Amino acid sequence: MLLVGILAAGLWGIGYLAGVSRTARTTSVAVLLLGVITAQLLLPDGHPLRQATGGSAAMWLILAGTVLLVLVYGRVLKALRNRAAPASAKEPAMPSDQFSETELERYARHIVLRELGGPGQKKMKQARVLVIGAGGLGAPALQYLAAAGVGTIGVIDDDEVENANLQRQVIHRDADIGMPKVFSAQQAMLAQNPNVVVLPYHRRLKDEIATELFADFDLILDGTDNFDTRYLANRTAVALGKPLISGALSQWEGQLSVFDPANSAPCYQCIFPQAPAPGLAPSCAEAGVIGPLPGVVGSMMAVEAIKVITGAGQALRGEMLIYDALFGESRKITLSRREDCPICAGSEN
Repeated sequence: MLLVGILAAGLWGIGYLAGVSRTARTTSVAVLLLGVITAQLLLPDGHPLRQATGGSAAMWLILAGTVLLVLVYGRVLKALRNRAAPASAKEPAMPSDQFSETELERYARHIVLRELGGPGQKKMKQARVLVIGAGGLGAPALQYLAAAGVGTIGVIDDDEVENANLQRQVIHRDADIGMPKVFSAQQAMLAQNPNVVVLPYHRRLKDEIATELFADFDLILDGTDNFDTRYLANRTAVALGKPLISGALSQWEGQLSVFDPANSAPCYQCIFPQAPAPGLAPSCAEAGVIGPLPGVVGSMMAVEAIKVITGAGQALRGEMLIYDALFGESRKITLSRREDCPICAGSEN
């Protein structure tokens, strides 16, 4: 039994050091336990492997049953907590059109900006922004949108907070591990600014909900790391005439653009007609990413959102900003629409 315990601890420890998720580590230990029970049941009495692993299946079956009960109990508690968490947000109070004294003081540095002023801050208070993904890019974007006073912020993500997220997804904390990211983000945003409304959607963005969801917002931010969701967000935003701010990361480099065919800009699929072959665009989990980089690019996405909402400056329509953190360089490239784009051809106002 001691040998099995050492092997289980080794699997868990190596997985932890390698950044493997808690679910994957739990699965590896469960497979080990299942293998031991199988050996005890199938191998003859006196077999060296049976002797080395306790000599009897009874204690392992008892242990497995106990662990199973604990896991089921934990799942039930988590389900109850998740059900309770969004209950208070089902019908949140909509933000008022008027600013309180606290808000006027909070947003004073915006209000004195010539490009924003009181009218710009009021536009932000009335704006409805949806952020897809509460991970690396979504975390800083959500934090700064809330702090800036964007009135209603939706966030959709079906993932839960894991230990390996905390190196870069700074909206979440160690105590949030195991909690759905949308509820962890909601708590952090409301703690930062209780004057905004946060609408959490703990689910994956799919075709059957995308149109109805996007229709309820003025602006979409895409901070996801998979191409299926990116293409879905793009075609839904184009169909509804919604601006889409898209960011991406890889290792030391980030990029972002505002895709807005309704205002003469290209759409995402104009620039990326098809997803790259498997392995050519590895995820952050596969290729790695320097921790502060999502903060830089996600904050830039929030800046672009404020510019689109208020009309300040010049948003990155028809341009892509590329930031190289390793060498401290940034550059912009011009993007053009494709006349034969199957998504946005003929969508210009």
